[in-house]
Amino acid sequence: MKTIKTTVIFLSMLLSCMAIAQSERYALFNGEDLEGWNKVGDAEWRIRDGVLMADDEGGTTYLYTKESYDDFLLTLEFWVDHPANSGVFIRCSDAENIGDQTCYEVNIFDQRPDPTYRTGGIVGVAPILANLDTGGRWNTYEIRFEGDHMEARINGILTAEGSDSKLLSGPIALQYGSGIVKFRNVNIKPL
Repeated sequence: MKTIKTTVIFLSMLLSCMAIAQSERYALFNGEDLEGWNKVGDAEWRIRDGVLMADDEGGTTYLYTKESYDDFLLTLEFWVDHPANSGVFIRCSDAENIGDQTCYEVNIFDQRPDPTYRTGGIVGVAPILANLDTGGRWNTYEIRFEGDHMEARINGILTAEGSDSKLLSGPIALQYGSGIVKFRNVNIKPL
């Protein structure tokens, strides 16, 4: 009887630890180097005071995670100047050919010529629900992907919500397209 009770207590503690471990956020960008990331493109990314940034005209460039992710809550802070073009690419099916056809693009592009999927929108899936200008200040993105459901929030405001099931797992990528682009506090919580 004592062995059964001990086993039940042990299993309960183990399950509790597993639940806590699964619910914790962890850093994708450590603020010091690009460990865990690969690069595609010619623009130079550099790190200053814990901030990842790019601002030269080396062309569209991506940093993408070496790991794949399926269901998660991604939080990050971004700073862009007003003409910047950037984004966060999710569940990329081809890490060497990143774009809105091989990934879901959660946009950062205040001056996008077609404003349907400007900053806060998920290109081709979920048009913007709130028109926010983000240039010239730090903003917080919360990007949640769970199964075929996806949503994006900027500074706590729901900016896009939609469903699509063409991509269910893959790396996450940060884009430099133009202007000045900065990221910090890039964290993920598996769901």
